[in-house]
Amino acid sequence: MKYDIIVIGSGPGGYVAAIRAAQLGKKVALVEKAEAGGVCLNWGCIPTKALLKSAQVYTYCKNASHYGVALEGEVKPDMAAIVARSRGVAETMSKGIQFLLKKNNIELVQGFGKLKSNHEVEVEGTLYEADHIILATGARPREMPFMPIDGKRVISSKEALVLDRIPESIVVVGSGAIGSEFAFLYASLGSKVTIVEYVDRLMPLEDEEVSKAMERSFRKLRATVLTSTTVKGVQITPEGRCAVTVEGKKGEQLLDAEMVLSAVGIAANIEGIGLEKVGVKCERGKVLVDEYYRTNIPGIYAIGDIVPGPALAHVASTEAICCVEKICGLEPKPVDYSTIPSCIFTSPEVASVGLTEQQARDKGIDVKVGRFPFTASGKATAAGDRDGFVKLIFDEKEQLLGAHMVGASVTEMLGEPTLAKQLGATAHQIARTIHSHPTMHEALMEASEAALGCAIHL
Repeated sequence: MKYDIIVIGSGPGGYVAAIRAAQLGKKVALVEKAEAGGVCLNWGCIPTKALLKSAQVYTYCKNASHYGVALEGEVKPDMAAIVARSRGVAETMSKGIQFLLKKNNIELVQGFGKLKSNHEVEVEGTLYEADHIILATGARPREMPFMPIDGKRVISSKEALVLDRIPESIVVVGSGAIGSEFAFLYASLGSKVTIVEYVDRLMPLEDEEVSKAMERSFRKLRATVLTSTTVKGVQITPEGRCAVTVEGKKGEQLLDAEMVLSAVGIAANIEGIGLEKVGVKCERGKVLVDEYYRTNIPGIYAIGDIVPGPALAHVASTEAICCVEKICGLEPKPVDYSTIPSCIFTSPEVASVGLTEQQARDKGIDVKVGRFPFTASGKATAAGDRDGFVKLIFDEKEQLLGAHMVGASVTEMLGEPTLAKQLGATAHQIARTIHSHPTMHEALMEASEAALGCAIHL
């Protein structure tokens, strides 16, 4: 069977590449070894958000009296029902992808795909040909030798999505997006949570003020936070408990927990797909590509988590469109990696784009910083969600360099500063853009006014 383009992997990179190619008139096949939609839709972004929504609803119910609502009887989470809802959401989204593939006349080939040449892909013994092959095989949870995952006591994010009970206690190793979201989930549902982070602060990729705010939020949930701490090993005791040896500021200590969640990053799925056979160059576990995602082998491209850059679903989708449009003879602009939005769906949420204050200062930029706390927001106060702030970083010309937010619904606010940064907007332009009242979005206007020294509500 001959195609114009074969895409291997149907995650947010792969299915977007396939659909865009079909829109541009190409005959496309999409190879997938598991569920359509890849990890994001089935075992990552989407089902995780469904679980977090259940935790949020549970928290609202527990605090209903704060809003003048009386609930009778005990409010308690039903883990089986929470997981069932999450799996239902994932299944719905996966079916949606299958519908889109069918609508665009894309052939979905089930099985493990591997390169046989720069124009051939083998799937379960059948050979398929194409002028162009796009690799979008994604990533999996990284496993550390001192913390082997058994799927029962020491688990990865995949097992964490489908637990049949709320663990009495859990040690979460790593405080990036995955670790922080699961730590919040299980702390909200009643688990005794301990977060272990190797570096000196939570969420180390975020602005330092954001990290400090989130550490306070986790402590409010009665979670234990251990930063500058290394996990030395995990042993399963005869009683079936996890004995976690860590070394930190207080020296070596032993943590006892029912479970351990390994959230120490991801590893690209580049093994066994024929890269060595056809000579595709890799470095540090990633496929090397140019600005249009061409590998060193003509006709072979790579996008998403298997190439250098942020391992985020929306990045993979953006790379997919750029890659396919270049293949199809268009002239897309290369992806601007300085304007990649990032979200962490804890409560409060975390959202950011661009440079942190420290990164800007390290570049020698004379920055102007504008902050606005949600304690001064009428909408946040009315909603009972006053934790957090908006922090905007501007350069000497008052152009936006970065936005860093903590608070309720800030992930939904991130589009405005991302667009502002992409367009080179200034503090004055943001401050003089009329924002509807009362909204959380007003905080962006207020923070811009603060940077200019003309804040009204501070």
